[in-house]
Amino acid sequence: MEWKTIRKGFENYLRLEKGLSKNSILAYRNDLTKLELFLSEKGTLLSPLRIAHDDLAEFVHHTARIGMQARTQARLISGIRAFFKYLTIEDYRKDDPSELLESPRISRKLPDTLSTKDIDALFSAIDLSKPEGTRNRAMLETLYSCGLRVSELVGLQISNIFETQGFVRVIGKGNKERLVPIGGEALKYIAQYRDQIRVHVPVASACSDMLFLNKHGKSLSRISVFNIVKETAALAGIRKVISPHTFRHSFATHLVEMGADLRAVQEMLGHASITTTEIYTHLDRSYLRENILKYHPRNS
Repeated sequence: MEWKTIRKGFENYLRLEKGLSKNSILAYRNDLTKLELFLSEKGTLLSPLRIAHDDLAEFVHHTARIGMQARTQARLISGIRAFFKYLTIEDYRKDDPSELLESPRISRKLPDTLSTKDIDALFSAIDLSKPEGTRNRAMLETLYSCGLRVSELVGLQISNIFETQGFVRVIGKGNKERLVPIGGEALKYIAQYRDQIRVHVPVASACSDMLFLNKHGKSLSRISVFNIVKETAALAGIRKVISPHTFRHSFATHLVEMGADLRAVQEMLGHASITTTEIYTHLDRSYLRENILKYHPRNS
């Protein structure tokens, strides 16, 4: 069976059965392209049904030799495993040659976060006299209040904001929905933007229910939000490099520091596994240690 045919079936499987986003499917496609290119350059472009474990192991060693970072290498191996698992599920193969592939050990990097003082400085740096200022304040308040991913923020719909109940419905990874609590400050600025600023924007027909719009009445891009965060941080005098995801990390970290239940934080973040959320307990321990060393009388 040719690569093109079987790759198309795999992508349909990821989209229809696994419910993955376009970006995720593209990542898997790129993984297979790397494998296909390696085999082709080596002169052994086998059908996916004939590839053996040794072929895959040689490919993995090749990625290490060319200097691919451990985290990227691990994600690539994960994509290859998913592909061969699909082949066994669909009975194209009886065996899985990727089953014994070893992934590199990856140290868990603690994410950068903002202090509550930094958060206040960011919000205060926004010029609310400008129309885009109110929108930007509403966006950043929402990021921090709900711990959203940037894709979830730009996809937030007006009809999914339940002001009375204090919740927003979020469409997360794999089109999975979740309800996330939203605070009063975020709701206040959302209402100001929606009722005083957005009503004067010529909204594109396809974006009538999208909350955050650019000046042309279309949905904001992820890159636009990144730039807004970067510019606001510069105005606030924050020197560290931050992104929209920094608000998500700060949201989770501050909740854990204040004693929030880890399962509740997991639900609000939309993590499929509690182990992903557990990184914030490490942040909390570091926070506690720093405070003990700083304030304990025997350490002064």
